[in-house]
Parts: sequence; C-alpha cells; structure tokens
Amino acid sequence: MHPKTVNVIMETLISVIGGANVDMSATLNDAFIAADSNPGHIEVGYGGVARNIAHNLSLLGARTQLLTVFGGDLFGGLLHDHCKQQGIDVHLSERDSSQRSGIYLCINNHGGEMIAAVADTEAVKCITPEWLEKRAGEINKAEFVVADANIGEDALRWLMENVTATLFVDGVSSTKAHRVINALKKMKLPYLHTLKLNLKEALAVTNTTTYAEAAQALLNLGVAHVYITLSGEGVYCRNAAEEWLFPILPGEIVNTTGAGDAFLAGVVYAYSKGIAFPQTAQYGLMAARATLMSNKAVNPEIANILL
Repeated sequence: MHPKTVNVIMETLISVIGGANVDMSATLNDAFIAADSNPGHIEVGYGGVARNIAHNLSLLGARTQLLTVFGGDLFGGLLHDHCKQQGIDVHLSERDSSQRSGIYLCINNHGGEMIAAVADTEAVKCITPEWLEKRAGEINKAEFVVADANIGEDALRWLMENVTATLFVDGVSSTKAHRVINALKKMKLPYLHTLKLNLKEALAVTNTTTYAEAAQALLNLGVAHVYITLSGEGVYCRNAAEEWLFPILPGEIVNTTGAGDAFLAGVVYAYSKGIAFPQTAQYGLMAARATLMSNKAVNPEIANILL
C-alpha cells in the first residue's frame, strides 16, 4: 500500500455514539431446558453496541472516539479504563456517579445462537440532544459518525439533523429500531446515509414480510443505504440504484454476540478506505465472521483482516 494512502487512513476520525456495557454471556452445553438450571459456561467481558463498534474500528486501525455515559460504579471505571487501553478516545464521554453501568446478559444455545437476552442500558438515556449539542463541534470534526439506537429518538433525530459527517445507525433491537423510524418521520427533510438492521428488526419496523420489501420501505422513509443482515443467509444491501445479496462467509460459529456490531464496523471502515456501496458489505462480512469464530463480543484477530 502506498505510504500516502496509509497516512490519510490513519488520520480519519470516526465518532461512535451510544452504549457501553459489561457483557455476561452464558452458553449452554446441551439443549435448553426451560425453568431449570442448565449446565454451561459464562463469559464476562466488555460490550455495548457502540463500544463494540468503536473497539473493532480501533483494532482495524481507525482513529476512534467513543461518546457514551459510564456509570459511577466499579463496572463504569473498568469500562472507561478498558476503552482507553484499546486506543479509543473517551474524552467526550462522561462518568456519571448517579448512574449504574449498562449490563447486557444473554443466553446462547449449545450451537452459539442466542436464545434470549436482557439489556440494562439506563445510563444511555443521559445522551440527550442537549448532551450532544455541547459536543457538536467535536463530533463534527469526524468524517464518519456511527450511532446505535440505544440512545433515544430525540437524540437520533438531533444527529440526523445536525451531523455534517456521513452518519451510520445500528438499529440494535426490534424495539429500539423504531426510534430510528420515528425520528425520520419527524424530520422536515428525512435523510439518513446508512441504516443497518437484522431481518427481525427490519420486518418489525416496516410491517413487511420480506427483506426486499423492508429495504424499499426504508428507502421511502429517507434512508439512502440499507444493510439487512440475514443470519446464516448473509446480508441484503440496497440503495436507490441497486440491490445485492451477499452470502455469509464460511466458518465455525462459536458465539453470535457482537457479530452485527463487527459487521457495521467493517462497513464503516471500508467506507473510510474509499470503498463504495455495496462492496463495503463484503468487508463487513469478513469482520462478522471473525467475531462469530470467537467466544468474545470483539475478536482481537479482526486486526488481521486485510482490505
């Protein structure tokens, strides 16, 4: 790679806004038995959609800043320090002594697929339009901004209306993805550069029955580029001019937690390297595969992926 290209990439700043949690992931040894104690193993680590995306981007080589609210408890301190250790700039984040840290608890079957999860992300409610406005100048120094729908509808709308950088949003869950749609509907000129959803989220927010219908509905709402992840079937990508279906890359599935976050991080990083839609999805799939093959929400081996 030409040295000049490397310098440009390393100077690219990406702001990531949203949740940072402690992850507790339980994976069963055998088939799930309801209302009973199931043998398995439990991993405790660092997560949160925005934090995972920022961590992946940092591993890939991007200059990354995370905007979140850390709780005032022990977990908050651990999360804050771990982000700094991973090379993530957290100077725009806040440590709030009145808040408890976010915790994400999931249960996976013996094949690594999630059965159920609970997310306690109350601290992220502190990220309001006023909170963002105080940091607007710093946010807009970035060339790319990524937000997760853990933040509220009003905050998402503020970002869509005030961010001058290319904006990407992750829907997070079927419930929280509605915040993105509601924010778009309240805008005078609805526009969002990129929205990434999984199939369940996409169908839920559009009241459609196929991923193609869902993508078209999202385009009609003002989303310019849609990525709908389809679990074992890959990812469907669509904008006003073209649509693509990329198959999943082969690899052993150890754990699905964090794979969607890695996918979006890969997409954003590919954009930062000058790769255009929809080929950015191929890099996202590479990043997702690395995460699927790890028992962690972020696989350090993602740093070895070559574009």
